[in-house]
Amino acid sequence: MALRNLLPIAALALAGCAMSMPENMPAGAADNFNDAVASVGCVLRTERDYLPVELQTGLNREQAVEMAQYKIATGEAVSLPDGAVQLVVGDCAA
Repeated sequence: MALRNLLPIAALALAGCAMSMPENMPAGAADNFNDAVASVGCVLRTERDYLPVELQTGLNREQAVEMAQYKIATGEAVSLPDGAVQLVVGDCAA
């Protein structure tokens, strides 16, 4: 019985870990990322989308992908069936 009560707490603790901001990001990266993704049409799908976002934010590709994953984990973006990432907040909100 006590174990069953601890499972939701453990799940919340793990969720908190999964949603922490990626390390080694420049100051303001999350907000700059939103603005940059909005400037390319709110969807990161191809090189044509990622390159301008990287240039505008100062992120490298690995950091841009980590930030996109973070945005999905926090509900600020969704993963599309083709593997693309669509931002759903700010200027990209429906």
